[in-house]
Amino acid sequence: MKHTINFKSINNLAIPATIAGIAEPILSITDTAIVGNIPENGLESLAAAGIVGAFLSMMIWVLGQTRSAISAIISQYLGAGKIEEVKSLPAQAIFFNLGLSIIVLLSTIFIIEDIFKLFEASGKILEYCVSYYSIRVWGFPLTLFTFAIFGIFRGLQNTYWPMLVAIIGALLNIVLDFLLVYGIEGFINPMYLEGAAWASLISQGVMASIAFILLIKKTEISLKIKFPLHEELGRLAVMSLNLFARALALNIALVLAVREATSLGDKYIGAHTIAINIWLFAAFFIDGYGAAGNIMGGKLLGAKDYNGLWALSKKVISYGLIVSAILMLLGFVFYEPIGHLFSQETIVLQTFYSIFFILLLGLPMNSVAFVFDGLFKGLGEMKYLRNVLLSASFLGFVPMLYLGKYMGWGIYGIWIAFTVWMIIRGGALVWKFRRKFRPLLQKT
Repeated sequence: MKHTINFKSINNLAIPATIAGIAEPILSITDTAIVGNIPENGLESLAAAGIVGAFLSMMIWVLGQTRSAISAIISQYLGAGKIEEVKSLPAQAIFFNLGLSIIVLLSTIFIIEDIFKLFEASGKILEYCVSYYSIRVWGFPLTLFTFAIFGIFRGLQNTYWPMLVAIIGALLNIVLDFLLVYGIEGFINPMYLEGAAWASLISQGVMASIAFILLIKKTEISLKIKFPLHEELGRLAVMSLNLFARALALNIALVLAVREATSLGDKYIGAHTIAINIWLFAAFFIDGYGAAGNIMGGKLLGAKDYNGLWALSKKVISYGLIVSAILMLLGFVFYEPIGHLFSQETIVLQTFYSIFFILLLGLPMNSVAFVFDGLFKGLGEMKYLRNVLLSASFLGFVPMLYLGKYMGWGIYGIWIAFTVWMIIRGGALVWKFRRKFRPLLQKT
């Protein structure tokens, strides 16, 4: 069966996926921008938000990999015309994942101060980290639940409903940030950093509720646990474990970067917090085409349409590169105004501006890595993704990070390490895709 692979079919999935994908970084960016402008202890609040954000992102990315595994399996069954055979799988997968997330959440509550000390946090920054985390962490299971439902919709080739949920969540978070952080004279007392945490938690709760309602109303997928266990649960578990290891390696790199930036001083962790939030925002923005590759790639593989898969890969990478070029241009045009969105601290902004160009120049390579990463997830190539990330992190990022530290490059060394990391990731995925699928093309 030949499938239509064109600009319209790809963007019908990619554009809503892009909007949905940037929901989490928008939550973090909103917190960072508003927290960085708090009139009392703004620098310490910004640093704490950055440290806690890095740790929470690590936990979400590590345990949120079930989303990609669910999406891959459902899309492959859809492409093979066997969707009825997989309807009981999502509920079993989500139940297991939520149970695991609650165990992890409860295990961190009692040792959280020690965890943030590993990030070199101390004094007022450590105090703020603990208070901010103690509120935001309860949104962790809610986010994982929402992500899993997004995975079900993606597998069904639908990115519209996740987009709608993401828009509502992001807008609500922005409104609540202003209301709770700064307060309203005579009505709401300013809560500062804790207000930002409550804004995120409430938004995550609303998003989870809406996603659940849409799943029940708009699909035939039930979240009632049915036995026996689905035969694909084992494959899903293996996929999730491979992505778990991959995400762990990815977040070790991110955490090491935060730790090194913190050890350099307050202005450096402040600048790094701004930079990493912009980097993540761009990543999720570009990842819309990775999501399209993920969604369509799994369906094409299930249908054994290798020519369509090859055409898809060329188109999504082309569109992804165009998006990255636009983001890079906008970054250079609005170089200084972007910094002022996040902080008015001169020393933080000067440090941020000194490394922002490295981030911008790396966007095209990031696009290659993120788009093929999404495509490989749809194809179920989780083991290879794991190996690539482990190699890029421990043979590329970590050695370059500590070489930069040894050479005294400061925050420049951190962002050079990010560049090396992405070059290895993107290059390895392009090589593997060409090697595996080019021989399967059929002459037409």
